[in-house]
Amino acid sequence: MASPRLRYGRFSRSGNVYSLTTAIHGREPVFVDDASVAILVETLRFVECKGFSHSLAWVVMPDHLHWLMELRKGTLAECMALLKSRSGRLLNRRLERRGLLWQHGYHDHAVRSDESLHEKAMYILANPVRAGLAGMLGEYPHAWCRWPL
Repeated sequence: MASPRLRYGRFSRSGNVYSLTTAIHGREPVFVDDASVAILVETLRFVECKGFSHSLAWVVMPDHLHWLMELRKGTLAECMALLKSRSGRLLNRRLERRGLLWQHGYHDHAVRSDESLHEKAMYILANPVRAGLAGMLGEYPHAWCRWPL
């Protein structure tokens, strides 16, 4: 279970950009095949189509998600609840399992206006390189960014 400190002082505002990280319960490597990744990517798009978010960059790691997004409506909690509930239901069905898929909570960072969104996106996209899953930026197949590399 996530620390209550993650929720302390959390503030959501439409129009703000957030860097979010959420992990699979027990850090199980669920996203090791294209079909499971596709379910999460479709869910990111679904959340955006519902008007909650505008994605700037994301990377699906084997056991967690990094997501840079602009909150468009609602709260971060509502946005993440939709993402986790829909993807959890679809992934559990595909993997023929039941129960909790995602860890409780998530880590969020409100991007300050003086921070470069492009630099933040590149940092997110570099996660697979730092984890040894790719040799260079742009090589990892489960990442996307609105800006060219």
